[in-house]
Amino acid sequence: MSANPDFVYQPPMSPYLEVIYQDNDIVVLNKPSGLLTVTGRLPEHQDCLQTRVCRVLPTATIVHRLDMATSGVIIMALNKASHVAISRQFEQRKTEKFYLSRVFGEVKDDSGEVNLPLICDWPNRPKQMVCHERGKKALTKYEVLAREARSTLLKLIPITGRSHQLRVHMLSLGHPILGDRLYAHDKALKMSKRLQLHAHYLAIYHPVTGEKMQFHAPCEFTKL
Repeated sequence: MSANPDFVYQPPMSPYLEVIYQDNDIVVLNKPSGLLTVTGRLPEHQDCLQTRVCRVLPTATIVHRLDMATSGVIIMALNKASHVAISRQFEQRKTEKFYLSRVFGEVKDDSGEVNLPLICDWPNRPKQMVCHERGKKALTKYEVLAREARSTLLKLIPITGRSHQLRVHMLSLGHPILGDRLYAHDKALKMSKRLQLHAHYLAIYHPVTGEKMQFHAPCEFTKL
């Protein structure tokens, strides 16, 4: 059973690859909304960020992922030592990251957090759901950036990195992300042609030099 029975994969072709930064150890990209991070099972799902990068940088490997519908900063390692070092930073939560998102309705509190455990909604996969019995700990902090007529622009800070965490946590507040084909109700879905979720900022420590490096990707649905 698919949660998206009428979905047709049409990955964006322009820009084909948007490189933010590259050296001998890492490459940082701005992934567009609508492009898979890694290949899917079906033949028509072979075009993805990893495939595109590996055509020009054959040693590149995925360290972390963004949902297909999410855009923004993503980092890949160019050798095994860098992959191990960066993976360890993600596991130990030494990286810093935040997202920009526009959600349905008016979020009343200027800031807050959602602490709800998540698990795969197996009959409706890839959807996730809140489950207090078997779910894994998931924590998201948020800050209001702007209140608009029918929506709110938020800064989202995931403390944990569960699948669909930001999308389900915003839904749990009663404020689904605009354009979310999996979780939004009709009104929120129709307000945007794309999922309004963007990985705007990522900071890591360089796997060789140890220097703190900060990366931003411009967001197409805001001026930030």
